[in-house]
Amino acid sequence: MAPAQRQERAFLVGLDYRRSRGAKQNLPAAAQSARDAVQPSAVKNSNLLEFSAEESLAELRALAASAGAQTAGELLQRRDRPDPATLIGRGKLQEIAAEAASVSADLLLFDHDLTASQQRNIEAVAGIRVIDRTQLILDIFARHARTREGQLQVELAQLEYMLPRLAGRGVEMSQLGGGIGTRGPGETQLETDRRKIYRRIRHVKEQIENVRRIRAQQRQRRESVPVATVALVGYTNAGKSTLFNALTQSAVLESPKMFATLDPTIRGVTLPSKRRVLLSDTVGFIRNLPHTLVSAFRATLEEVQRAALILHVSDASSPLSAEQDVQVEKVLKELEVEAKPRLRVMNKVDLLPPAPRDALRDDASTVHVSAAKGMGIGTLLDRVDQFLEQDRPSRVHLRVPQAEGKTLAMLESRARIYSRQYQDGMVELELEAPESVVRRVREFAVSGSDLMEIRGEPSSRSSRREENEA
Repeated sequence: MAPAQRQERAFLVGLDYRRSRGAKQNLPAAAQSARDAVQPSAVKNSNLLEFSAEESLAELRALAASAGAQTAGELLQRRDRPDPATLIGRGKLQEIAAEAASVSADLLLFDHDLTASQQRNIEAVAGIRVIDRTQLILDIFARHARTREGQLQVELAQLEYMLPRLAGRGVEMSQLGGGIGTRGPGETQLETDRRKIYRRIRHVKEQIENVRRIRAQQRQRRESVPVATVALVGYTNAGKSTLFNALTQSAVLESPKMFATLDPTIRGVTLPSKRRVLLSDTVGFIRNLPHTLVSAFRATLEEVQRAALILHVSDASSPLSAEQDVQVEKVLKELEVEAKPRLRVMNKVDLLPPAPRDALRDDASTVHVSAAKGMGIGTLLDRVDQFLEQDRPSRVHLRVPQAEGKTLAMLESRARIYSRQYQDGMVELELEAPESVVRRVREFAVSGSDLMEIRGEPSSRSSRREENEA
């Protein structure tokens, strides 16, 4: 049996630019801040809800753990502006290199994006691998992508990230410089590698376009029947997959690691009105989500763009819930879906102390739940039922022959039956059912029933039977 791979030791480097930082809003740590944080006024003043340098470094620590690294040490530097050559300055770089060596670190993780030249300069001094925040997120995505679609989207993001960073990555790819006598095989190799990457990017984009075409066809088939789609969105590790499982009785992977869900999953859910909707679980968002990832995952995020309702899931137990919600708002705006109907779901209320938890109150746009404990799930389904306009339920009065077994079975499963009486071989029903169901049984409507107000031509029994068989 092959020996277990040694866990890499990472030294984390955080930065805080004093000149660009605004005064951070002091917010209560528990659910009250989470519930009230992202109101329109807060979004307009989102500079007041930015992550502090310490909070950002803590998130980098969680990202490193999700990538399988062990944190060997960390350092937070405060300075007025970034150093163009090394980001942190030569003196601080020497200090970090010494500290990383003292704890036997295998790599440096920067909580900041690095240019290709900055990465080269830092590696030259530190003598170990240097990875920036975007590269770390891309690595986590590559680890967690399971479907062909997810793998293609991650590969595209990695290639687009790598392309401007080819120069100087290893001796065999280095540009030797400019001027007579300095051109050589290094430049040729660089251009060769660029051509290979451009060719691969074109190939991957073609495959992703095929994926988008297939998704569009599947979506078109879904939209041909009155079934609305509800999309779960939220910050990474807010509990979206756990909530998805609680609502759909599925077994999607649940993990405390960041970005555990990359591949979109769609399952059917039956609402209290007996309407069927499709629930879509999506990739989690994060602050400063790399633009290459947003572009690459456009095919997946189209499910959010086409959804009839967005469930914005927040971690009510996190002291950073307000800041996280602002970051989600930014991504939704980039996807141009900020105006869609939205219901905020404050998850993980079971992790709050008793007093703050007891003080929580649902309102017209917010529901408090614990997906892990099953708390508030019924209320959430009721609220989703109220939000959705598609295939609204109607209350009707029917008289159905007992011989119509298929029709009665369909009504039993698709309608809420309030009363039922048997007389002279007929079943008289008072029920509430989605409009798509009511249309199929309108020939059995009792004169004067609200059913007669439903639009559409009366169907014959034979055409209704054809619909049932179809």
